[in-house]
Amino acid sequence: MTILPDFEGAKILVVGDVMLDRYWFGEVERISPEAPVPVLKVERVEERPGGASNVARNIVALGARSTLLSVIGNDEAGACLEKLLYEHKSLNTLLHRDDTISTIIKLRAIARHQQLLRIDFETSPSHEVLHAALEDFRAEMPMSDVVILSDYGKGGLTHIAEMISLARAAGKPVLVDPKGDDYARYRGATLLTPNRSEFREVAGSWKTEDELSMKAELLRNELQLDALLITRSEDGMSLYQDNDIHHEPTQTREVFDVSGAGDTVIATLAVMLASGATLVDAMSVANRAAGIVVGKLGTAVVSREEIVQDMER
Repeated sequence: MTILPDFEGAKILVVGDVMLDRYWFGEVERISPEAPVPVLKVERVEERPGGASNVARNIVALGARSTLLSVIGNDEAGACLEKLLYEHKSLNTLLHRDDTISTIIKLRAIARHQQLLRIDFETSPSHEVLHAALEDFRAEMPMSDVVILSDYGKGGLTHIAEMISLARAAGKPVLVDPKGDDYARYRGATLLTPNRSEFREVAGSWKTEDELSMKAELLRNELQLDALLITRSEDGMSLYQDNDIHHEPTQTREVFDVSGAGDTVIATLAVMLASGATLVDAMSVANRAAGIVVGKLGTAVVSREEIVQDMER
C-alpha cells in the first residue's frame, strides 16, 4: 500500500476492560535497610488511559471517531480516567459506574527508563452493570463501522458471545483482542489478534512454520473466524485467511516498550477496515504502527502523520 486512506469518516465501537495506567518516575540511589530492595525516590507521576481505553485513544489519534463502552468504579481512579478520556473530542465515552468495584489500576515504578515493579488493583464488575452495558451495546453498535472487543480478562466482557452474534447479524466486522485459554467465547468473530504467547497457550507449541500454519488454520475453522492474525514480536505478523497466508516482517527499529502495542495494532486494523482497506493492507499498516509505538514509553498512541512519514522513508 502506497497511499493511506482518509480516516475521518471511520467510526469504531470499542468495548472491553478499561484501566488507569499510573507511572511513578524517579531515581534509585540506595538499597532499603529493611530488605534488599531498591528505594525509588518518586519525582514525577503520570496517568494514562489503559486497556480498552488505550485502544479508543489510538483510534482517535489516527483521526477516526470512537465510542468507548466499559465499566469503572465510583472512585478517584475512575474519575481520573474519565477526565483523561474527555480530553479527546472525537471520543464518546459510555462508562458505567459500579459502586461495588474499584477501577482497575496498573501502577508501574520506573527508574532510568527501567520498570522496577508493577502493582495491579482490580475487581470484577457486577452482573447488573454488565447487563446495562449490553443494552448500550445494542444501541451503539448499528451506528459503528467496526466493533472492537478488547478482552483483558478482567470481567468486563461477560456477554461477549452475544455481542459478537449481534454485531455479525448486523453485518459489522468484529475484531477481538483475546485473553486466556477459552477461545470458544470468541466463536464467529471476524478476526482474532492473539500475540505469539497467547496463541501458544491455546494451540500448543510448534517447531516449524508449517506446523504453526496448521494450528492457526485448525483454530480458525474451529471458531468459524474469517481470519486469524498472530503478532509474533521479532518475527512480525502472520495473517491466516481460508488457507491463504500473508506475512509481514518486523519493522526494524529500537524497541523501547512493548506495553500497549497490541492496542495500537487492533485500533489500526479497525480504522483501516472501516476506511475500505483490505485486511492484508490493514495488517501492513498496523505492522508499521506497532513498530512506531514500541519506540515510545508506556501505553502510547500513533498518529496518521507518523505512519505516513514512516511509509515515506
